[in-house]
Amino acid sequence: MRFVRNPNNRSGDYLEGMLSDYFGGKAKVKATKTGCSWLVTALTCLQLAFAVYATILLYYMSPPVELRTKPEFTWATRIARNMKQFVIPPHVHGRYQEAASLITAEIFSPITPSQVCEHERIDFVQKKSSDVQMIQLKRELYDEILDFQSKTIGTETLSELMAMKSQWDMRGPNRPKVTVLLNHFKRKTLCSQLDSLLQQSLPFHQVWVLSFGSPNEHSLKRIVESYNDSRISFISSSYDFKYYGRFQMALQTEADLVYIVDDDMIPGKKMLQILSHVAGTEKYKNSVLGSIGRILPFRQKDFTFPSYRKFRSKEAGLYLPDPAYDITVQKIVQVDFLSSSWFLSAELVKALFIETPFTFMTGEDLHLSSTVVMMCSYQLQKYRNAGSFVLPVDPTDKETWGDSEHRLAYVSETTVIFKDIVQVRDDQWWRALSTGYVTQWAAIYPQKIDALFYAHSVDEVKALAPLLEKFRSSVGKKAYIVVSGGNFCPCEDAAAALNWPKSVCKERRFKIFDLQIGALSGASNSEVPVLQAVYSSLKGLIKIHNPSVIITVTDIDPNVKKALKMASETNANGTALVLLPRSSVSKILWMADLRSTALQNWNRMRISVNIITQSRAPSLTRLLKSLSDAYYIGDEIPISFNMDSKVDEATIKLVDSFEWLHGPKTLRRRIIQGGLIRAVSESWYPTSDDDFGLLLEDDIEVSPYYYLWIKYALLAYHYDPQVSLPELSSISLYTPRLVEVVKERPRWNPTVFFNRIHPNTPYLHQLPCSWGAVFFPKHWREFYVYMNMRFTEDAKANPVQIPKSRTNGWQASWKKFLIDMMYLRGYVSLYPNFPNQASFSTNHMEPGAHVSAKDNVVRHDKADFEVPLLTEDFRTLLPNGKLPPASKLPSLNLFNQPVSLKGLKAAGAKLGQDVLPCNNATEIVTVDHITGLPQQCSKFI
Repeated sequence: MRFVRNPNNRSGDYLEGMLSDYFGGKAKVKATKTGCSWLVTALTCLQLAFAVYATILLYYMSPPVELRTKPEFTWATRIARNMKQFVIPPHVHGRYQEAASLITAEIFSPITPSQVCEHERIDFVQKKSSDVQMIQLKRELYDEILDFQSKTIGTETLSELMAMKSQWDMRGPNRPKVTVLLNHFKRKTLCSQLDSLLQQSLPFHQVWVLSFGSPNEHSLKRIVESYNDSRISFISSSYDFKYYGRFQMALQTEADLVYIVDDDMIPGKKMLQILSHVAGTEKYKNSVLGSIGRILPFRQKDFTFPSYRKFRSKEAGLYLPDPAYDITVQKIVQVDFLSSSWFLSAELVKALFIETPFTFMTGEDLHLSSTVVMMCSYQLQKYRNAGSFVLPVDPTDKETWGDSEHRLAYVSETTVIFKDIVQVRDDQWWRALSTGYVTQWAAIYPQKIDALFYAHSVDEVKALAPLLEKFRSSVGKKAYIVVSGGNFCPCEDAAAALNWPKSVCKERRFKIFDLQIGALSGASNSEVPVLQAVYSSLKGLIKIHNPSVIITVTDIDPNVKKALKMASETNANGTALVLLPRSSVSKILWMADLRSTALQNWNRMRISVNIITQSRAPSLTRLLKSLSDAYYIGDEIPISFNMDSKVDEATIKLVDSFEWLHGPKTLRRRIIQGGLIRAVSESWYPTSDDDFGLLLEDDIEVSPYYYLWIKYALLAYHYDPQVSLPELSSISLYTPRLVEVVKERPRWNPTVFFNRIHPNTPYLHQLPCSWGAVFFPKHWREFYVYMNMRFTEDAKANPVQIPKSRTNGWQASWKKFLIDMMYLRGYVSLYPNFPNQASFSTNHMEPGAHVSAKDNVVRHDKADFEVPLLTEDFRTLLPNGKLPPASKLPSLNLFNQPVSLKGLKAAGAKLGQDVLPCNNATEIVTVDHITGLPQQCSKFI
């Protein structure tokens, strides 16, 4: 800032120099040890005479202003007057006296505004367009926007706004303090602005006239001084603070509200009152208000966004109000940014500098609006409708206009006409939109995409690249990537890592979003800037694009992870945050084959591993190793060990020492030996409808891909709202080689059996699997109640006898009761089907409760039960590389015969041996899925 030095102080500097010389000289004389004393005396007298001469000279050169001081040295005055003719010749004295009088008159004579005011000459009429096509396009877009806003947020006329309750009392003690900042460079409008402000119906608190690098600084200062008002201050600097200077100054105000006005705006006399009243309403208290605004471009048919200055394009947006196209604002309208004037609370000004400006060259209007709305509204999200609004006017009362002379916009220099400035502003509004600023286009046309990827470093971009590419190459899928930018992950480097041209970082097309977080605040040890920037941007991007999932890597920066989690939770439509281990990314490309409606349920399910073990420590060791080596995708997976009372020491020690890295570990041991039927059936009970239980006996071994199969199948067939498959009660990991329920137990190969459909199609089977399966919560509750109602020690006493099934004679088998229930009610299990019956689990048929060593030799051939484990990505083996639609899944009855789902229910109804007697062969028992209790007989479809 400029501080002007008073030129009269130079005489003081001169006198100070003389005194210094005098005392310095005296010191020198004192210090001289040799020489004549008469010389010392002569020099001293000479110096004293010179000092007296200088004093008298200063007295007579100063203006003839009477200075009354005490005590009064009249004797010195008389001496000076008597000696003046000897010191200063009369003709010299007269000339100096005259000049001093003129200077004094100039300094002390009052200046009036009429002497110094200048006014812009406006000798042309308001520009009007005669382009019929453009007028029609502009009007259509304006009507569309106004119609949308009236239906969503509501729009009010000026009289309706003034009728709303406001926190400010314009005439009472609660009158707001308003600081007005007038920014001036070349236009000659300061006097008109000050005259209007001095006549406001609501008096201002302060007016700061800003002149930063202006060539008219001197005249602007004289104008301010001419008004002689202590409330009006002049602030200048030879340094040009560009377009942000006015906002930086606004940070210093102690007022309640700030009104920042450009030099092309002459506000009407009621503007401060209107603005303050509206700013005090509950609806608009956190908004930025103004008189001129712009609606940013809409997306074109080629999916790009045009320049906001593109001619003859409806998508180029709107300028409001626009006299050229006869568009006036008679109802308050939300805009994307304001121009020329900004009225807001002093607190909201601070939000402007949370983010480092894109450029200090221009574009302050966009930056303020986008920052206040995009950043400040995030911090104040309990309030609604925070944004930038153009106030309506009374067309018949210019005192209500914030822009009483719109022609000033066409006077003198304006930045918008230069191509480079237009490019800068285009770049800036695009940056705002691509970092989460919800424009009117985004509000009117909400998007829906499948996935939004986030990478905070180039390495993370590379890790996510295979899955991103799979999404983008899948028909009907939409996926974009967000990069942190700046020093963390430069956009150009990210593009190179994806084998994309660097030009994608400059295109106004949705593909890659550069948050430029690394350039926000420089190096900082604080987590707040990064967390806030990621959260604010992602929250806006989620609101605009409505992704089903946000995908990133598990080991991302903890602060970024926290921000992503908070942002994803703000979407009422449901956006799941997917945290993937880098090693698993290439293994779950099937994500791109799921519907968006299924993807958003990614985190809903909770799959627990429940192990039933007794005294087979070597078998259990093998199972635990296979579980630990499997691919997991960032989910929490609880594990439980269920041991009977006679468990051996080696098993207990093994279970106790086992470390499970994917979730909590629970140990259960029975006091009284219960046997296998109780060990299995009581090993798990669902805590919710999203709790799924994987049951594994200790002689089972699993494939590294077992969990991916479960996750994929659940999302495709259970969590997709567009899929209805209520008959599905479990998902098997195992593919059987025998028809288990037939007495002869013949071999059976599903790959051959389904060859006509597809050799590797998964299929639905009425037989539940006991060698590795995930059971569904609702059906497991049913099973608990059913087994409790039907359990007998004597198998022959069981009333359910399925025709031609060897299960009728099974004793002490939990599986027998589950088979009965599934047969009676038409339930099925999903089975995998791959070459050579390779599966996600295998049964090693080791001696245990059912299979003794002796029995293994006589009745059980390992080759009939042991199947190879899948050790490669199963996705490529599926029909067309993905799970088929639920409607295309073939279904088999208990005896491996093709039967429709309806046919399965008909067979159960025909048997008629359920816990409730159903008299009609078209009815089966239905239950309360919360309690599992049977309710009634219902017709099946």
